Amino acid sequence: MLVATALALGAAVLHAGWNLRIKQSGDRWLALWGLFAAGGLIGLPYTVVATISGDLGWNAWGWATASGAVHAFYIGRLARTYDIADFSVTYPIARGAGALFAAIGGVLFLSDDLSTVSMIGILIVVSGLVLLAGHVEWSHVWPALVVGLLIGAYTVIDSQGSRSTVGSAYAMAIFVTGGIGTTIQGVYRGRWVEMKAGIPAMWRQYMATGLASLVTYWMVLLAVRRAPVGYVTALRESSVVFATFIGWKVLKESSGIRRVASSMVMVVGLVTLVVGR
Repeated sequence: MLVATALALGAAVLHAGWNLRIKQSGDRWLALWGLFAAGGLIGLPYTVVATISGDLGWNAWGWATASGAVHAFYIGRLARTYDIADFSVTYPIARGAGALFAAIGGVLFLSDDLSTVSMIGILIVVSGLVLLAGHVEWSHVWPALVVGLLIGAYTVIDSQGSRSTVGSAYAMAIFVTGGIGTTIQGVYRGRWVEMKAGIPAMWRQYMATGLASLVTYWMVLLAVRRAPVGYVTALRESSVVFATFIGWKVLKESSGIRRVASSMVMVVGLVTLVVGR
C-alpha cells in the first residue's frame, strides 16, 4: 500500500505540470494531440516487443483500444473546457468528478473492496476538490463534469486492462491507441494541415509532455495493481492542490486564498482515506 501511495502522489505532481503546459498553449487541442501522438511513438517499440513476447495479449489490446476511443473524446472536451474557464476551476472539478466516478466504477465493475471509512474519505476528498473551484457559472461547470465522466470511464477501463497484463506494456499501449484515436479525430475535424504544420515548431513540447504524461499514467497503473481504483484515483487527484497554487501564483487567477483553504478539506479526506485502508 505504501508503494501505491507514493506512485499515486508522484503522478499527481507530474499530472499538474503537464496540464499547466497544455493550458498555456495557444491551441489546446493541438497541444493535446501532440502529447498523445508523441507518447504513442515513444511507447510503440515497447508494445511491439511486449506483443511478440506475449506480455501484451489481444485481450489487453482490446481494453487499450476502448481506452483510446474514450481518450479521443476526453481530449476534445478537455481542450474546450480549458478554453472557457480558469485552470484552478476546470482542473479541480474535472479531476474531483473523475475520482468519484472511478471509485464508483471500481466497486461496480471491478469488484474493488473499499471500507466504509475509505468511502467517507473519498467523499470528503471529492467535496474538497469541488470546493476548490468556488462559485462559478454553470456554463463552466458542466463541461468539466463531462470531462470528469470520461476520466472515470477510462480509469476503470485501464485499471482492468492493466490487471490483465504484466510489466508496463499496457501503459504504453493506451498511448499508442490514444495517439491513433486523436489523429483520426483530427483528420475528421479537418485539422490535418494544422497538425502537420505544428510538428516542426512544437515537436519538443510534444515529446516533453508526451513523456511526462506517459510516465504519469504508468505510475498510476502500477498503483492500481496494488490498491483499489478509488483509493489510487483519490490520491492522484491531490494534484488539484498543485494546480490551485499554480493557478493562483503562476496564472494569476483570483480567489487563491479561498481555494487554498478549501484544499485543506481535501487533505483531511486523504488522511481519512489512508486510515480507512
